[in-house]
Amino acid sequence: MATDAAPAALVLEGIDALYGDSHVLHCVSFSLAEGKVLALLGRNGAGKTTCMNTVIGWLRPRRGSVRLFGESIERLSPEAISRKGVGLVPQGRRVFPRLTVKENLIVAGRGTGWNLEKVFDLFPRLEERAEQHAGSLSGGEQQMLAIARALMGNPRLLLMDEPSEGLAPLIVAEVGRTIARLKAQGQSILLVEQNVKMALELADEAAILNTGRIAFSGPAAQVRENHSLITQHLGVF
Repeated sequence: MATDAAPAALVLEGIDALYGDSHVLHCVSFSLAEGKVLALLGRNGAGKTTCMNTVIGWLRPRRGSVRLFGESIERLSPEAISRKGVGLVPQGRRVFPRLTVKENLIVAGRGTGWNLEKVFDLFPRLEERAEQHAGSLSGGEQQMLAIARALMGNPRLLLMDEPSEGLAPLIVAEVGRTIARLKAQGQSILLVEQNVKMALELADEAAILNTGRIAFSGPAAQVRENHSLITQHLGVF
């Protein structure tokens, strides 16, 4: 007997979002399948971080729905959404500079699966610096810590906001390998990234925002193969 398909990890449907009188998102809809990576792309100011803020609960949409594995979460608090299994790697890393690496990780721990041993296996450099204050780490090491901290919450859905921002090319490549490894382990990831080439190499699906509206939503391969689409909406080739 046929059974219903499993719900998507994340669905945004008809989202309108405003900051005061500024209408930022206009009827935004896209979905992310469980265990996949969706690249959310767009020029600066297109509305990508606003989408993230709407999913995590920092901004309540004026209209529309946000569903996490079939459950509506658009009216929940950020704390409740986090407890439902949404983890965030924020833009700018935002580690706790006066806590040690180990303390940054322990304070975020919740659930079973990811623990200190596993995140240190993923990022051996963090184990070497476990007793260092996070504020003394390099930018790349802080980005590793931000990813590891989010994983310590054992998220069902991981939001990554500009994880390669401000990093040297070698570290960007390392971040890309980390995302690929998480994807191979079945982690559902919504990836906001200005590095279009890296994002499209990692992603299964892509959504392109242009001035707060969806300009494209579909397989990432279609974007990779459509140079005019990239040039028109992202300004890169």
